[in-house]
Amino acid sequence: MTVHPSLQTYADAWTHSVESIAELVKPLAEGEWNRRTPCPAWSVRDVVSHVIGMECEQLGDPRPIHTLPRDLYHVQSDIARYMEMQVDVRRHHTAPEMTSELEYTIIRRARQLRNESRAPQTMVRAPLGAEQTLELALRMRAFDVWVHEQDLRTTLGQPGNLDSPGATITRDALLAALPDVVAKDAGAPANSAVVLDVHGPMEFLRTVRVDAEGRGSVDGSPSLGPAVTLAMDWETYFRLACGRVRAGSVADRIKVEGDEDLADAILQNFAVTS
Repeated sequence: MTVHPSLQTYADAWTHSVESIAELVKPLAEGEWNRRTPCPAWSVRDVVSHVIGMECEQLGDPRPIHTLPRDLYHVQSDIARYMEMQVDVRRHHTAPEMTSELEYTIIRRARQLRNESRAPQTMVRAPLGAEQTLELALRMRAFDVWVHEQDLRTTLGQPGNLDSPGATITRDALLAALPDVVAKDAGAPANSAVVLDVHGPMEFLRTVRVDAEGRGSVDGSPSLGPAVTLAMDWETYFRLACGRVRAGSVADRIKVEGDEDLADAILQNFAVTS
């Protein structure tokens, strides 16, 4: 049990998802580690390597000294290059090496979380040499491992945990980014509203309101005259928002009412992570 209940929420969600990942990959044959996942350009091995690498960084381990190949064309930014380092260094690891390192890393991180006594606002290591609060770091790890658990479940044909603790954290993280998607990226007009109606294992209705200055906010109250209403299932929502699919490929799973041009602009800018 950590000192702060808010941290315990994220630690519990992280534990649930990362242990699910370990269970999913433990029985895989060598060739299955090379299967492509919905995470752009990453295989099963790459996704697990990323999870291991990010947890090692939270443990304070030094980053690997490694030169990336020049033909990784999906690596187009500093943050992508940073993330790819922990992935590429493990690209030739065998299945037993991967599962052993994952299990050992989970043990180390679980011990660290059990003994965590720092305040939520303590500044800790973040990517690219930056810093972030401990609370944000744990929230982002819970979010990240749940999304990657779903990447693996999709690839391996083992759906599940769509309403787990990590799913709730992911929902909240994605909804927090929605006002910018609607107001800034899609350019919704001032004094307008957009309603998002999501059904399935995670069911919720949210309204993004754009004020007179063009600033967006989100709340749980319905709007009587929204410019756009988007209805879709939870799996479609998070896959769109996490950049796993494009709107055109799941158009049959999205119901649009209202301004079609605005709806299209929102859906084209829906991905807030990848």
